[in-house]
Amino acid sequence: MDAADLYPRLVLARLAEALADSPVVLLHGPRQCGKTTLARGLGDDGGRRYVTLDDAATLDAVRADPGGFVLDIEGPVTIDEVQRVPELFLAIKQSVDRDRRPGRFLLTGSANALFVPRAADSLAGRMEIVRLHPLSEVEIGRQQPGFLDRVFAGGFKMAQGERLGPKLADLIVRGGFPESVRRQTARGRNTWARDYLTAIIQRDVRELSRIQRIDILPRLLELAAGQTARLVNVSEIAGPFGVSRNTVRDYLTLLGQVFLVEELPAWHANRLKRLVKTPKVHVTDSGLACALLGVDADDLRDDRTLLGQLLETFVVQELRRQVSGWEHDVHFSHYRDKDKYEVDVVMERGPNRIVGIEVKAAATLRDSDRRGLERLRDAVGGRFRCGVLLYDGETLVPMGDRIYAIPLQMLWSG
Repeated sequence: MDAADLYPRLVLARLAEALADSPVVLLHGPRQCGKTTLARGLGDDGGRRYVTLDDAATLDAVRADPGGFVLDIEGPVTIDEVQRVPELFLAIKQSVDRDRRPGRFLLTGSANALFVPRAADSLAGRMEIVRLHPLSEVEIGRQQPGFLDRVFAGGFKMAQGERLGPKLADLIVRGGFPESVRRQTARGRNTWARDYLTAIIQRDVRELSRIQRIDILPRLLELAAGQTARLVNVSEIAGPFGVSRNTVRDYLTLLGQVFLVEELPAWHANRLKRLVKTPKVHVTDSGLACALLGVDADDLRDDRTLLGQLLETFVVQELRRQVSGWEHDVHFSHYRDKDKYEVDVVMERGPNRIVGIEVKAAATLRDSDRRGLERLRDAVGGRFRCGVLLYDGETLVPMGDRIYAIPLQMLWSG
């Protein structure tokens, strides 16, 4: 049984709503995050045909005649790994233009279809996109998500939580991919992660782009993992390979298209001139980052600097995963000014609700830990709803005007 079968997915309601509204819905996200399980579950009543382009015979047939394949479809259909035949997007557009009933096509993709040739233009205005991430801690623990509602409401009361302690490193190393969650040993998880990454580079990346130096991608990924949660430094990444900055930038973009890395843009305001505008890079799953770096939970417990770096990525991805199933859209960024005051995550819901999240692996906090949140609060004024210092302590306690220290576990356990 797929491990994703065991967990309720936060995006399910949003996906069902999209199918009720739009003729084409794309469910995309990294390979093996649970897309197929979720999509096939929607057809359990027998009313939706399922076709996977990971099947070699089906792939060859669809590539030979994508238009005929679409014309032969009767009733709603799920097409798995649609990015493997980009010509399908135009054929689907033509079909939808004749019949715009909602829910006709559910597409899944392991590459960001907005970057696949012909996809974005062909289905503009006809397709709704739903992002599926690896499992969140909310889903793994079968919790009721409540953190986002509380933090954007802007108010917390003192409460007692629970330290994660040594378990924190275990969560970071495990990550959220269903297969990694299912496996019980570090050796099993590492074996899966290595095979997973090799398969993506050798198949998905080759299909998306005919890059000349595919041999450098594994090492590039490793370097990106070493810089996760840090400001992007393309020159530093490019150095070992003897290639140009533009080439490395293109390769990083390509790795983003297959959901292995992503950039967190810098928060900005037109009236503030002293802000750093460089984005941060994050590997899209902390477990994959650990596998790329060859570190285990004991290594993280021994190296507090690396623990803090990977914890930041872990929290960023947990927040993104929770937002994917929330009723509101949220824009993510980070804050850093010329004085090096920073906030790890800035979340904006609409123009007037801004939340700052700073992540600390320690069990105790210092007054200086809140300075970045204070800078952000003073910069945005009344739009600042709440600032949170997530730390591995036991007590939720106020630390100033609209700033709170909150135990890490409360991010997913209420």
